[in-house]
Amino acid sequence: MKTGKRKEVPAGTVVIQEGQPIDALYIVLEGKLSVSAEAVKGEEIAVLSSGEIVGEMSFVDARPPSATVKAIEPTILWAIPRNQLRAKLLQDNAFAAHFYQAIAAFLSDRLRGTVSRLGYSRYRQLNEDVTSELNLNPEISASLEVAKLRLDWLLQRLKDLAVSQ
Repeated sequence: MKTGKRKEVPAGTVVIQEGQPIDALYIVLEGKLSVSAEAVKGEEIAVLSSGEIVGEMSFVDARPPSATVKAIEPTILWAIPRNQLRAKLLQDNAFAAHFYQAIAAFLSDRLRGTVSRLGYSRYRQLNEDVTSELNLNPEISASLEVAKLRLDWLLQRLKDLAVSQ
């Protein structure tokens, strides 16, 4: 929280341009972002809102973004500089383990949702009810409620901090 910075993004602003390197990881505090990709002729493939992470794929694999992310309404982001986050991950193994586990679960959920929305899933019923105990790894399921509470707490703290800046 100490290394991040509030970023107000007007509607219509491109936050991430497909193929162009980025230097931050973003958390959406308020507003909505549209995600589109040239691979699907620039069509919208997702809409992101409060609590979503943006730029996580490029953070994890250090490659340029595979999609363009644009504000579809006035949006407030919390920008965490890539270098500072990497330094924290190298210094704190416990934080790194939790961070990468959360990113993996987050990416898995996002990929399943995108595949389902695009109509490529033969197992649509499994993708539509992602909260079902039957659809989740028991180890993940047991910690989801705690993770949600932590995320809600973090989002509120970031919003409060953003207002005070």
